[in-house]
Amino acid sequence: MSANNNYYQQPDLVCFSHLRWDFVYQRPQHLLSRAAGERRVFFIEEPVFDRGAMHFDLQERENGVRVVVPHLPEGLRSEIATDAVFRDMINRLFGEQGIRQYVLWYYTPLALAFTQHLSPLITVYDCMDELSAFKGASPHLHLYEQRLFERADLVFTGGQSLYEAKRMQHKSVYAFPSSIDRAHFAQARAMTIEPDDQRDISHPRLGFFGVIDERFDTYLLGQLAKARPDWQFVIIGPVVKIDLESLPRSRNIHYLGAKSYSELPAYLAGWQVALLLFARNASTRFISPTKTPEYLAAGKPVVSTSITDVVDPYGQKSLVRIADSAGDFLHAVEDLLSMNDRTEWLARVDEFLAHMSWDDTWARMSALMEQATAARRLQLSPPINATRTKTQAAGSINRV
Repeated sequence: MSANNNYYQQPDLVCFSHLRWDFVYQRPQHLLSRAAGERRVFFIEEPVFDRGAMHFDLQERENGVRVVVPHLPEGLRSEIATDAVFRDMINRLFGEQGIRQYVLWYYTPLALAFTQHLSPLITVYDCMDELSAFKGASPHLHLYEQRLFERADLVFTGGQSLYEAKRMQHKSVYAFPSSIDRAHFAQARAMTIEPDDQRDISHPRLGFFGVIDERFDTYLLGQLAKARPDWQFVIIGPVVKIDLESLPRSRNIHYLGAKSYSELPAYLAGWQVALLLFARNASTRFISPTKTPEYLAAGKPVVSTSITDVVDPYGQKSLVRIADSAGDFLHAVEDLLSMNDRTEWLARVDEFLAHMSWDDTWARMSALMEQATAARRLQLSPPINATRTKTQAAGSINRV
């Protein structure tokens, strides 16, 4: 990065996120890893409460992102105390790291509670989800989001449906749906070596990877597994915010746990069909699943429930089969398993994905940020003519 002279001229980017950097590799990681190639990036997570001393754990990752984990004492769990202490810690972090010219990038509006005093060049809200609809969401989310809309210079949304929901709330809202690292997932098309924990699972295999939470349709999975005991369902991902006992259990459902981003293509390679098993509820109303183009890049046929941002464009372009009931889902999977020649379908998939990349998404976001930053700097700098006039006036007074 030191070879890039522009790197140190760009303002730092300071991100506040409700997600952990090491949880699941998704939109924030894709975007901010690219941002770190052109500027310093600080990814500040929500606090961890423990019995140790109050401190920041700052680690620079291979991609250049500086991940900051705040550690606070157990006794500071009240919101008022946490916000006050966190505000002081942020100030100290900025001082120690020499963060002076910076962009604030928010994934959670709640971070405004301890960052309203900061003076960024610009503020960006990357609204990747409707967080207020998630299980356990703070009752203050709507209020803080309205405040963030008032402060933000740019608002990006994680999908088209979310854009439609937010576009009237701010003058500069842009839709940036989930994109794809095609080369990474295309590896699955040629992989033949099976991961150890998937090798002995028989075929046909139907797979899902992602976070298993209130958005995951556990009931539908149970129905499918019961109806077709000869099909094997491979479920990859961490289970959060739902009771483990609520997950359907049978001999043909295989929960393999969380896997790293680098491991996913090897698992995909061994599936016959990829699944988007999303429930139809408030928490999925505006989602734009990143795994949709990832499944397709791996060359896997996909069946999804009728998530708006999957139906349009993937379903409408016949790239993904859409089904909600167990019967329709079974029928769609059976059709795909019996499809011997996928050449024409795969050609259309590749043509569609050719116009998508996280590199392009970040480049377009970065261009909008540069425009907004230039406009803000122009506002902060006094006009040249006005400066000259004041200097001339002062000179005239001195000569009197």
